[in-house]
Amino acid sequence: LGDVDDITVKGLKIVKAAKRVYLEAYTSILTVDKQQLEEFYGREVILADRDMVEQDSGTTCYSNESVWGPLWAEKEMASPPPQLYNYHILQSIMADADKEDIAFLVVGDPFGATTHSDLVLRAIETGIQYNVIHNASIMNAVGCCGLQLYTFGEAVSIVFWNDNWRPDSFYTKILENRQRGLHTLCLLDIKVKEQSVENLIRGRKIFEPPRYMTVNVAVDQLLQIVDNKRNLGDSSLAYDENTLCVGLARIGTATQQIAVGTMKEMLSYDLGGPLHSLIIAGKTHYLENDMLKQFAINLSTFETLITT
Repeated sequence: LGDVDDITVKGLKIVKAAKRVYLEAYTSILTVDKQQLEEFYGREVILADRDMVEQDSGTTCYSNESVWGPLWAEKEMASPPPQLYNYHILQSIMADADKEDIAFLVVGDPFGATTHSDLVLRAIETGIQYNVIHNASIMNAVGCCGLQLYTFGEAVSIVFWNDNWRPDSFYTKILENRQRGLHTLCLLDIKVKEQSVENLIRGRKIFEPPRYMTVNVAVDQLLQIVDNKRNLGDSSLAYDENTLCVGLARIGTATQQIAVGTMKEMLSYDLGGPLHSLIIAGKTHYLENDMLKQFAINLSTFETLITT
């Protein structure tokens, strides 16, 4: 979840014994780099990223949803070819897996926020035995803020907007969660080794600087969504600037930080470096409030919110 020490004892034994070890580096990141992992494991770790995929397959793989929108719209297609990116990742990883042990490391739990069912299904289809070692995930580690896990509804993902693409389909899930009194975990976008649309089209290996969505950016986009709906006459809004939320940063690390406040307060609150997550609170229990109180940005505002 956070650093090199978070691997389980069982997982470490497998890493040391495997013929090849891959680190999934196309959907999430660790707070430590590849070299630190290799020093801790005492062996080479292969990054399973876009470069590896394209070198092995000779195919340009569009994993960035903000690129999918304009690219596939131009071709009058509703979506990119299913599993295009994952397919070629699996082709590389599964090579010789019927003859030798291959380890595939992910950030968090293998079947948590980002599922890797494709890998399991392909192993089954090709008759390769597999073993899954579970670990901590942001999906359960968020309980550290004091909100009880069984009072969470469906989680959502929030991506960076651009000039041509401002998705808000997740809004309905937040609305439904709030109507049921449930909390919503928002998983925030990361952009690592991404290419601009122009560079993708021209086949140029020029990457944009890494970007990690902050709680501030996520809240700003969320408030723009409700402003748009309000302007369209929607009176049944999922949240507003006074809605209670929780900002989390670098959960599971020594610099972990948690902040509790209104969306308005969260717009300007600095949680520091990545990775960030956001929780939009539903109905809170008094025990949850006792915990949340410890992280309140403004205690007076917090106590007013939970008593109204």
